[in-house]
Amino acid sequence: MRSITMLGTGNAMVTKCYNTCFFVTLEDGNIFLTDAGGGNGILRQLSETDFSWEKCHHMFVTHGHTDHVLGVIWVIRKVADLMNKGAYAGEFHIYGHDVVCDMLRQMTKLTLKKKDFAQLDARIFLHEVKDGEVRSFLGHSLTAFDICSTKAKQFGYMLTFPDGLRLTCLGDEPYNEHDRAYAEGADYLMAEAFCKYGDRDTFHPYEKNHSTVREASELAEKLGAKNLILYHTEDKTIATRKADYTAEAREYFHGTVYVPEDLEVIPLD
Repeated sequence: MRSITMLGTGNAMVTKCYNTCFFVTLEDGNIFLTDAGGGNGILRQLSETDFSWEKCHHMFVTHGHTDHVLGVIWVIRKVADLMNKGAYAGEFHIYGHDVVCDMLRQMTKLTLKKKDFAQLDARIFLHEVKDGEVRSFLGHSLTAFDICSTKAKQFGYMLTFPDGLRLTCLGDEPYNEHDRAYAEGADYLMAEAFCKYGDRDTFHPYEKNHSTVREASELAEKLGAKNLILYHTEDKTIATRKADYTAEAREYFHGTVYVPEDLEVIPLD
């Protein structure tokens, strides 16, 4: 059954949960990974799920901030190690914009063992994608798009399944109208919500170019999304985050709301 497994749900500085990253399990059991958090913790998170390295051959990296890209180095190291041990069949493909691809190449060159780095361009491939570019894999269509970040260059994507279902990941900054074609009418819309609207004076989301639950929910309603997944949040209110965020979101969005915890699985119906 296809689904999203949220490996992490928090922003860059959280300590009570992992940084935002997730994987999509496709209809045939293959896995599509998105980002990897801020470090070696990605291996622990993956080990706590039904993730299988042998079924993961495709990955998307949204941008080069530490809480998204450092874990990718560990993913590459793990895949290369499995390849070198004869325990991984086939190739591993990573999609990202030019800055991300350059960062990953330089970081792996500086940090990986030679025999692991040797798998880059041999069986591990970095694919630069441009705004609006479409890539296809395993019968699915991946459309990358520039979220027009005011900070580091960042891409989101629209993943279209064989039956037409659309999952759109907006990245971890507020929505830009440039991306309406990819977000409007999405079956599942993934949007950042740094905190509740009522807590904005405590967490200062706008200073960090983030939005609140209310704004993300109003956006999903305006775009006609069917399901809304909120992530990349603060963790100071984690004990009540799910209930409180869900209650606020339902005031402004009339579809189904998901405020996942780390390792929670969301079915894609």
